[in-house]
Amino acid sequence: MNKIAFISDIHGNYEALKEVLKKIDSMQIKEIYCLGDVTGYYSQVNECCDELRKRDIPVLMGNHDWYLAGGGFCPRSQSVNDCLVYQRKVLSNENLDWIKTFSIQIEIENIKMVHGGWADPIDEYLLKPTQEYFEKVQGKYFLSGHTHLPRVDDFGDKIYCNPGSVGQPRDGDARASFAVFDEKFEIYRVEYDIQKVCQLMNVAGFNDYYYGCLETGARNLCKPKRSKNV
Repeated sequence: MNKIAFISDIHGNYEALKEVLKKIDSMQIKEIYCLGDVTGYYSQVNECCDELRKRDIPVLMGNHDWYLAGGGFCPRSQSVNDCLVYQRKVLSNENLDWIKTFSIQIEIENIKMVHGGWADPIDEYLLKPTQEYFEKVQGKYFLSGHTHLPRVDDFGDKIYCNPGSVGQPRDGDARASFAVFDEKFEIYRVEYDIQKVCQLMNVAGFNDYYYGCLETGARNLCKPKRSKNV
């Protein structure tokens, strides 16, 4: 099997996506899969969609993608819903139609992929995956995103990887994250222009309540300000 790169949780952060793809290209990796959430949070949603479409990268349905594709909303977060309102205004019809084609699960050889988990492919958080959990799932190699926390867990006959988040890391490291499989999983980190993302969000009408966490690599470390609907 050739080297394979896995990206996830881009969330409209094109500045991070550009640098991650540049790094993957420099590693001469041709096969790339996205584990979902191309959309949500940040302002360059069309640029992210256009880039993945141009490269013909297979994409899983993430929960933010699901909200957009189905005209729904997030039951957990008003700030997510504020961002959905904005992205519905700017998202092209072509990209919306493309998002509606995302797969719920992908399997290549002995590697299984979902966005969330195997009990709920779109919205399950595998924060602390266990050997007992994966004993219930057929297969050897497993990948999911959603938590924005990169990790590799080797349970002997079952191996799990979360590549972390391209667009909004939450593990205390502000650098974009992705994973590569080459007989084993390895996590990579890439720096990108965070300030440009913040400036673009500000131009779009959002204050740093929505983007301040990018500078710390951890969610909700900025002082909350009054939410601004856009």
